[in-house]
This record gives sequence, C-alpha cells and structure tokens, in this order.
Amino acid sequence: MAEKITVPELGEGVIEAQIGRWLKHEGDVVHIDDPLVEIETDKITTEIVAEVDGTLLKIVVPEGQIAHVGAPLAVIGAPGEVLETNGHSTPDAIDPAPDDSIEPDQDPISERPKISPIARRIARENQLDVDRITGTGLHGRITKRDVERRLVNQAETATPASVKPSATPAPSPQPAPTLSRPAPATVQPPVTAPIRGNDKLVSLTGMRRVIADRMVRSKQISPHATTIFKIDFSAVLNHRRNHRERFAERGLNLTLTSYILAAVCQALQNHPIVNSQWTDDGILLKSDINLGVATAVPHGLLVPVINNADRLNLAGLAERLNDLTQRARHNQLKPHELQDGTFTITNHGVSGSLLATPIINQPQCGILGVGKVEKQVVVLSDHGQDAIVVRPLAYISFTFDHRLIDGATADAFVADIKAILEAWS
Repeated sequence: MAEKITVPELGEGVIEAQIGRWLKHEGDVVHIDDPLVEIETDKITTEIVAEVDGTLLKIVVPEGQIAHVGAPLAVIGAPGEVLETNGHSTPDAIDPAPDDSIEPDQDPISERPKISPIARRIARENQLDVDRITGTGLHGRITKRDVERRLVNQAETATPASVKPSATPAPSPQPAPTLSRPAPATVQPPVTAPIRGNDKLVSLTGMRRVIADRMVRSKQISPHATTIFKIDFSAVLNHRRNHRERFAERGLNLTLTSYILAAVCQALQNHPIVNSQWTDDGILLKSDINLGVATAVPHGLLVPVINNADRLNLAGLAERLNDLTQRARHNQLKPHELQDGTFTITNHGVSGSLLATPIINQPQCGILGVGKVEKQVVVLSDHGQDAIVVRPLAYISFTFDHRLIDGATADAFVADIKAILEAWS
C-alpha cells in the first residue's frame, strides 16, 4: 500500500516550510532512511528521509513551493501502484492536502492572509496590521519584502508636506533624559543594484537571508565590545596526545574544541552574568548552560546546541560535539537542536584564521572566538631569569554585550578559561 511522506513537526511556532531541492525523482527506488528532499524554514535546512522501502511514485510539492506541517510531500509505494484520490483511482494524482486543510491564501491559525515567519515578526515588532498589507508571494503570501515596503511607505506618509515652519520657531523644551524601551529596529528600503555586462545575480537562499537578518539585528541591538587573550595550549595538547587513542577506541574524535567547551562550562559557572540575557525588566540569568557551537555548512552557518553541557565530562562533550557537527553538515539536524542556546563558541581557527571578532548570537550576551593554535616564540621568566622558548599558542577573543558585561568582568571570564586550559592535567 502506498505511503505518504508528510512535512514533520519542525519546532515550536513553525507551521510551514519551503521545498528546497528534491534528492530523488519520480520512479526512483528508495530505501528506509534514504534522503528524499531538503526543506527550509526560517531557522534550518533539513532533510526528509524515506520511512519505507519502495518506489517514489509521486512528488506532490515541487521545489520552491510552500507546504504546511502535516501536508503530504510525496508518495512511496510499489511500481505501477494506483493512487487513490478523493475516492477515485488514478496512477498519477494525489490530493496535495488533507481534507481539513486550509486554502493556500489563508493563515492556518486564523482567516488572516498567510505570512512568512520573518515577515510576521517584523510586522509585530513595528506594530503593523497585516490585514492591510498586500502580499506578493505565492497565493498572496505576505513576504518580508512586502512588510519592508509597507514600512517605507508608512514612513514617507508620516511627515505632512503641507506643514510649513514659522519664521522664528520657538525652542521646544527639552525633556529630562529617561531610560526607555528601545524603539523597533528601523527597516531600510529593499536594496537593489544595476546588473551590467557579465554581472551575475545569485538568488538568496532561505538560510542566507536568515543569517543576514540576524547579523544585522544583532549589531543594531547590542553594543559589541571585544577582549582578546593569548592562551598556551601545551597542557591541552599533552593531555590529548596521551588520551586520543583511548577516545578513538570508543569512536570519539577528541578535538581541541571539546577542551574549550569544558573550560567554558567551568568559567560560566564562575561568572553567571555571562550566561544571561538582556530584558527590559532586568538581566535574566539562565539556570542551564546550553552551549552553541558555530558550524560551517556548504551554504552558510548553523549553531547546534549542546544542552546542559555543564553536566557532561570531556568524553560526553566530545561525543555530543561530534554527533551534532556531523549531522549539521549533512542537513540532519532537528529544529530543537538549534534552539535555547545560552552561550556560543566559534572555532574559526580550524580554517586557519588567527583572530576574529564574531557577532553575538542573539539573545545571548557573548560569543567566544578561538583562533588557530600555532607555534610561537615567547619569553618566559623563572626566578628572574628570562628564556626564549617555543609554545603552541592561540588567540581567544570574547565579544560581549556591553549593556550587561563590563570590561573587567569580561577579562575575568576569559582569564578563567585561560587558567583552566593552561593547567589541564
């Protein structure tokens, strides 16, 4: 009997996904756990796999289309099997939505027009009535660009052209300075550029749009400051050399990032303000330590999260790190594995980078950047005697939200990480 492959639950608040790329074609033989299709939300790109063995009889939703959670994507069955649609048999058709589905031009929660998650958030933050926005997307879907266009038009009509200033305007009284809630982020008009000669316009992927949106918003929200330390990895490398083979026997790749995660967990316990978030009502100290690890993927960047990282030893951290980063690179992460991070580490040194000042992953208040470990000549002093030696050193940068953390606290936090790593045994 033919089996429908549907859009799975993709996380809290996620009600739809865009079909990215079909990895199989109609007529292809598939097996259980074979990747079928890539789907994209505003948070993640992931693969949907086959749940049964058989032949891909029908692709219901083509590439680029939007599908709601629970809607059928494809049908797998025996070659030549007849599919049933609304009580009628047909070899090549299937109802693309369940009987209680919603018309494509309606929001699944209400009768409002359908709107993308990013567009909905921008509209809410700027107090826009989505019922008054005309959608230009598929089936009238309201897109981010539609919301931005509405904001631009609203700003242009907000200043009356007929009001003329008086010849000698009276100075207005200056109110006393007060602390208030920040105004909604200003949305700039859509950016366009002329295409000339051999210029090529590359379409933006959903992931690239999300990364761009989050990076810009982070710089607008948080006053970024960075402190930089140099750390000697001699003790860590010695420990790794002595234990790497034993870890490998358990199938674990003991990377330097695992040691950094362990040191960060201890330092966060010593400095809970770094494991916090800014709110208008006060500073929210997070009870759990959930470490995000920035991971490069073919078309962007993902930050899988190790929940309750402080409850894991070095082996446990290495195991979770290996699992999450490998699955991130193969589009196999689940949306919940990218959520609820309280602090982020990015080991940009794996690509040869020496020093970087990464952007904070909102709503967190800090991010640690780790540069390449390389041998450097240093001067060490012992009882008044100086000696020139070679040591494996790396720069570690801590970028923090200056609303919550001051320079002295930031330095103390990184100094703890430095002390832990340099004394590893």
